[in-house]
Amino acid sequence: MAVSQATQQQIIENNIEVIKFRVNQAAQRSGRTLDQIQLVAIGKNHPVSCIQAAIDAGLTDLGENRVQEAKSKKQLISSKVRWHLVGHLQTNKAKAALDIFDLIHSVDRVRLMNRIQELAKLSNRKVKVLIQVNTSAEPSKFGIMPEQIRPFFDQVASLDRVAICGLMTIARFSTDPETCRPYFRQLRALMAQVSEQNYPNFQAKYLSMGMSNDFEVAIEEGANLVRIGTSIFGNRPS
Repeated sequence: MAVSQATQQQIIENNIEVIKFRVNQAAQRSGRTLDQIQLVAIGKNHPVSCIQAAIDAGLTDLGENRVQEAKSKKQLISSKVRWHLVGHLQTNKAKAALDIFDLIHSVDRVRLMNRIQELAKLSNRKVKVLIQVNTSAEPSKFGIMPEQIRPFFDQVASLDRVAICGLMTIARFSTDPETCRPYFRQLRALMAQVSEQNYPNFQAKYLSMGMSNDFEVAIEEGANLVRIGTSIFGNRPS
């Protein structure tokens, strides 16, 4: 049964309040506060009305998995928000992505980094990205393997138009969030290792990890950017 727009707004507002409470509790357990954790609402497959409801409820960061879906939504949303690409980015869609997103979470190839560098030079700008790491070593997931981190950063260290602002990972899905803790802990350790190398285009600003099923554990392990979809908007429409 379809719900009214007012009911939809209330549901999303309530969901966000619950999430903020849980984020705050997890942040306190890690010695931080709510305002040190950035919440990104993931709108994949959800209509613009839901996205706007989240914005009206006070969220300022929106995430999408696909470039084309984000493009169509951004044309309909006039609110001043930050756009995040959290899904895999094909090299041939890099130009479109740079026109839409403020932060790209899912960079995982030297070739893609080189393409972003080239496009950034042409437009005389710096592009902010995160490097995706496959901490769970799942063949179905994108991302650099942890042992490839140093060679990867060595190869891209001279790219002065790409600002690497941190690391991102997606944990192995589990109904028990505790089983995700090692993947998040490993990403935090990798961030520390990369920081020690003093790469000129790297700043250890963001650890992007944690989704609806595991974000509290991610925050306890150092996440300061969490990507929440289902817990805000409900299950994705089929």
